Amino acid sequence: MTITGAVKALAGQEGERRELAEGEARALVAAMLDGGISELELGALLALLERRRLTPSELLGSATALAQRSFRLRLPGGAALPVVFASYRGARTEPNLLPLLVLVLNRLGVPVLVHGMLDGAGGVAAAYIFRELGIMPCGSLARAQAQLDAGKPVFVPTAVLAPGLAQLLALKGRIGLSGFAVALAKVLAPFDGDALHVLAAEDDGERALLHEFASLKAARALLLEATEGEPFANPRRRPRMEYVAAGGSSVLFDAETAALRAGAALPGAIDAPSTAAWIRRVLAGELPLPLPLVNQLACCMFGSGYVDDMNQAKAIVAVETGSLAAA
Repeated sequence: MTITGAVKALAGQEGERRELAEGEARALVAAMLDGGISELELGALLALLERRRLTPSELLGSATALAQRSFRLRLPGGAALPVVFASYRGARTEPNLLPLLVLVLNRLGVPVLVHGMLDGAGGVAAAYIFRELGIMPCGSLARAQAQLDAGKPVFVPTAVLAPGLAQLLALKGRIGLSGFAVALAKVLAPFDGDALHVLAAEDDGERALLHEFASLKAARALLLEATEGEPFANPRRRPRMEYVAAGGSSVLFDAETAALRAGAALPGAIDAPSTAAWIRRVLAGELPLPLPLVNQLACCMFGSGYVDDMNQAKAIVAVETGSLAAA
């Protein structure tokens, strides 16, 4: 498909507006990631993709193109598969607690990798808080692999794993469009093997799309509602958490309909130093871990294969976090 043909298909010119076939989406995104499209044409395509939701076949084709242009890491040793988080939004009104989730999961013996941008585009990026906690971004694949093999949590900038995707994301500062690039980043596969991908949806339509994508790929995924675009459970009210794997899907936790009374025990400010200081107190046992995050930890332990039984995962997390209400 030519670029002109893609624009016509997406824009509906000549009465031919339609979705792209998987192969067409793969070829189009390959050209976008390879820099084979002029900036004017790229801007037009991104604008068209921004105003409509991707179809499952389009996301599959796009993900294939991305996978063919991404670097991969070896799976670390151990019983559990790595858990992968994509962090691309940055908190704006609520504290970004993704680093807390990552650090506790790592303490429990589960390998964790976060990939994302180094800035929060006006919000508080997880990268800022990781830095406050002494976790620096890995500037190379070798560094990321060494950290994983040493059993440490890893934050890898997008440019290290997928330079072409990083360039698409960087266009937001010039043309103000990033929805398609962020959607693509959520399905970036950084390992040469299986992993549990935590997929955070921003609405019901995106949740359905990600569910079908994971099902078609026969990939392990934990689906939940995003907290300001970030892949951690809302600490004030637990979202629905659904596990998807080759054998089907199952709801591990239903959504809560009322906010938790304990929600007031959150950081008093959302800036990186304040959030990091609060996280240190939680890790030291001075403050309780919010129950929705306790529930998400159990889901990650189960989905990663650390344990084969969800009730066992709940019990382990309850004991390790001191939250008996999790079991």
